[in-house]
Amino acid sequence: MKEPTGPGSSEAPDDVARADRTVRSAHPGALVHDEAVMGTVCSFLVLPGAVATEEVRTAIADACTILHQADATFSTWVDDSPLSRHRRGELALTDCPDEVAEVLRLAAVARRATAGWFDPWALPGGVDPTGLVKGWAVERAADVLADAGVPGGLVNAGGDIATVGRAGDGDAWRIGIRHPWRPDALACVLAVTGAVATSGTYERGAHLVDPHTRRPWCAAASATVTGPSLALADAFATALAVGGDEAFDLIEAVDGYACYLVRPDGSERVGAGIDVRS
Repeated sequence: MKEPTGPGSSEAPDDVARADRTVRSAHPGALVHDEAVMGTVCSFLVLPGAVATEEVRTAIADACTILHQADATFSTWVDDSPLSRHRRGELALTDCPDEVAEVLRLAAVARRATAGWFDPWALPGGVDPTGLVKGWAVERAADVLADAGVPGGLVNAGGDIATVGRAGDGDAWRIGIRHPWRPDALACVLAVTGAVATSGTYERGAHLVDPHTRRPWCAAASATVTGPSLALADAFATALAVGGDEAFDLIEAVDGYACYLVRPDGSERVGAGIDVRS
């Protein structure tokens, strides 16, 4: 996982708070919770429907446990995490928790689909699936809410968002994508019924690496991918940020996934499956 910016803090707490205030004001009857984990703040918004409040809170607590377990398993900043030990050759993949093999299998799927624009095996220091793990963990957390029977909800970890069901009006969830140069503005608002992930350099600076050259590189001011799986959308968004238009075409060829790209010059490219709302 990525390096935290401070004990129990978000990498961009003001941005998370601003986005959540907007969503929460539109759903005053929702149950909400914020959890500091994975170097960010993971925000829950749940429409309880007929599910008892205590059952919803239990589901949220169980979902948070999944997030913390993922952090403990995959952190590259904790020396004795299973992934860190595997990267150093101290722990065979067969001796790691099963989740490690599952995540690396998905990473291999994303690597093939993007022709290597997403490639955790090409990063410095050993295999690093950070670009997929957060989405994978948030997706599993959202599954806990769905299993509890709630009619709708959002799990948002620093802009990687898994949806559950529908918004209170029965429509798709409206997800605002932050403008890459104007922190108080949105680049667009998307209608989402699955997952959405955004990658870029405007929050964390130049942290992306071109797997082909193994050098820092970013071909996008903002790269967003929607699709049924947040794990893959997260990986694809990383690939889109690094590969730009070339990765765009590859991701759009994957059934169910769509891209929204803001290039460094400010021009935009909107995929056929992107539903932009006012």
